[in-house]
Amino acid sequence: MFALARALSAQMWSALGGDPARLERLRLQGEGALPGAFAVSDFAAAAVACAALAADELHGLASGARGGETGGVRVDRRLAALWFGESLRPQGWQPPPARDGLTGDYPCADGWIRLHCNAPHHRAAACRVLGLDPRADSALAAPAVAAWKGVELEQAVVDAGGCAAQMRDPAAWRSHAQGAALRAQALVLCERAPAPAASWLPASGRPLRGLRVLDMTRVLAGPVSTRMLAGLGATVLRIDPPSWEEPGVVPDVTRGKHCARLDLKTARGRETFEQLLGAADVFVHGLRPGALDALGLDAAARRGLRPGLVDVSLDAYGWSGPWASRRGFDSLVQMSCGIADAGMRHAGASRPVPLPVQALDHATGYLIAAAVLRALSLRVQQDAGTCARLSLARSAALLLDAPPPEPRQAHAPLAETDLESAIEPSPWGPARRIRAPWSIDGVDTRWELPAAELGSSPARWP
Repeated sequence: MFALARALSAQMWSALGGDPARLERLRLQGEGALPGAFAVSDFAAAAVACAALAADELHGLASGARGGETGGVRVDRRLAALWFGESLRPQGWQPPPARDGLTGDYPCADGWIRLHCNAPHHRAAACRVLGLDPRADSALAAPAVAAWKGVELEQAVVDAGGCAAQMRDPAAWRSHAQGAALRAQALVLCERAPAPAASWLPASGRPLRGLRVLDMTRVLAGPVSTRMLAGLGATVLRIDPPSWEEPGVVPDVTRGKHCARLDLKTARGRETFEQLLGAADVFVHGLRPGALDALGLDAAARRGLRPGLVDVSLDAYGWSGPWASRRGFDSLVQMSCGIADAGMRHAGASRPVPLPVQALDHATGYLIAAAVLRALSLRVQQDAGTCARLSLARSAALLLDAPPPEPRQAHAPLAETDLESAIEPSPWGPARRIRAPWSIDGVDTRWELPAAELGSSPARWP
């Protein structure tokens, strides 16, 4: 019944360098499936399982179990699929919309293209290319987009500093230079380096207690990863630039975190950041490749500031190939790599059909968490620092290559028993959370802080 979820778990766990024997402690449950052309519920369960298995391994080291062995790990496919949508259920209020009015799929002269305009500077770039007023909406944009060929508009928007993706089918993506480059990359790219003996050690029950995680990520994969680390006891400090906002998702992903702002382009901001990094155990970042290098903070400089650092980064389109530095988001990668096209054909629709949830973001987020947790186990056992890199598009390749889903009824709708009993007093109003889709024997998964607004904490370690 769970054969595909187990197979995907095994592939992901192998990519993380995990001991195959640990998979025997995984127990899966949960009926039904998300709809569509792809096995998204199995993909979700597998990614969550890998992060939970890595936490189980680290907890075993804290408990003194031989080889990091502990009791067992359980993952609920249905709850994992629900979390891949949103874990937060507001009580009497609604979060702001996650999408700008210009963001969306548009017919172009030879197919379809998606514009991603949620950030103001990305909206401005698309409007400049299309000759639109900066306040234009989708109705005004549609005729302007229709006059362009997809690949030409895609490139023009990217060159202007914006975000766009032409819809390609899976075969076109496999033959594309970036698609080919991705398939030559590992799902998780890892480099290890000798390091001084670890000053932090895992704790029994709350394995990440006392661990400092510096989080410099944006929507959505990176924040998902650090949210899980916070649930396992880590102190997570998220850093955003002064003007950055992502109001549609912040209430869901900042649970358990302290959120501060820094301008790394100023001397004071740079000095503060270096002090924070020098006291961190883990650094998770999602800036475009080369962005930190341009500030004099490349991987070697970061290791110099904090020897033994667990340094994990992600990008959209992979770490080699002509698009290695291209801006991107989950929905754009789905258009580029053939997922939206396959969904359209599966549904017999006349327009792109994306996945029912942002599965590339969420799955990559749990893989990032797993990479951090496995790196911490190695840090404790072998005095090694780790630099790991992941990408949305490489995660997409795993989903594209997976067998089609077995016919199943839809997951049962959310029920009262799926929710935590406690009310979360967020700054936006009271909320409840869906229960975590994983449980680990002997591990207390809980979030000690409610969701927080960006910039609500000072830029210092609590």
